[in-house]
Amino acid sequence: MKFVPRSEATRNFIIETTAEVFNKKGYAGTSIADLEKITKLTKGSIYGNFENKEQVALAVFDYNLDRVHHKVKEGISKSSGYKAKILSYLTTYAGLQNTGGCPMQNTGVEADDTHEVLRERAAAGFMRWKEDLVSLINNGIAANEFKAGTEAEKIAVMFISLIEGGILMSRTTRNRAYFETVIGLAKDTIETICV
Repeated sequence: MKFVPRSEATRNFIIETTAEVFNKKGYAGTSIADLEKITKLTKGSIYGNFENKEQVALAVFDYNLDRVHHKVKEGISKSSGYKAKILSYLTTYAGLQNTGGCPMQNTGVEADDTHEVLRERAAAGFMRWKEDLVSLINNGIAANEFKAGTEAEKIAVMFISLIEGGILMSRTTRNRAYFETVIGLAKDTIETICV
């Protein structure tokens, strides 16, 4: 028998209300008691809208990732030129410091050996990010803003690694200067591919 949530509105409320705690505490660290406390709903209300905690976590991960992508697209749409679009894309992640960090990094690190479905979801998020950056770089090459022969995939992977490393170092040391250093390195790299 297929599970049918009792209320789409309540389901969305649970997702939105628990998004930050799942991002900060992770799947294993977030208990049903946490969900009850945050939502002020009973366990029965939560499980009336989700089959189990894993389903809540997956829905919340998707929600958190969609929020990041929405912010990124918003920043890109306000940017003129591919250099500015890429910088906007990268600096959007600076705001993730205030919401518990990057949902892909948090979920991927926690789930890499313990929760295959969440790991796959995080991996798909990283691949989507990489493809977005590759597309921006290739569009910049086509628009003659970036040098022909620029290896878009390598640059995209480097940017992601820089940003994720900067987020990790900044959050772990509680020193935002590391993230600012990474943004500086990303800007320097962009300058090397500009025409």
